[in-house]
Amino acid sequence: MAHSLSAKKRVRQTIKRRARNRARKELLKDQVKTFTTALGSGDFAKAETELRKVTQRLDRVASKHTIHKNTAARKRSRLTRRLNAAKAAKTGAGTQAAKA
Repeated sequence: MAHSLSAKKRVRQTIKRRARNRARKELLKDQVKTFTTALGSGDFAKAETELRKVTQRLDRVASKHTIHKNTAARKRSRLTRRLNAAKAAKTGAGTQAAKA
């Protein structure tokens, strides 16, 4: 238990920051889930708009120092690669069927 005034203030600040950071991370997770479901359903137009939203949210959360900027960049890159791979698989499957 904190005794000094500064330590008590630190505890108060930590509680507030933790709540704020958890809320930001939760919103980020929800946005990524929305992107994943859109990608899984094969709706690439919706997945692209969701990717833009996720990218925006990642950058905002990183700018507030909730997550590291390199972590945000890595997640953005991986999500973009997933979308591009799914698109390539879809167009590749379509061209294979057309050739046969």
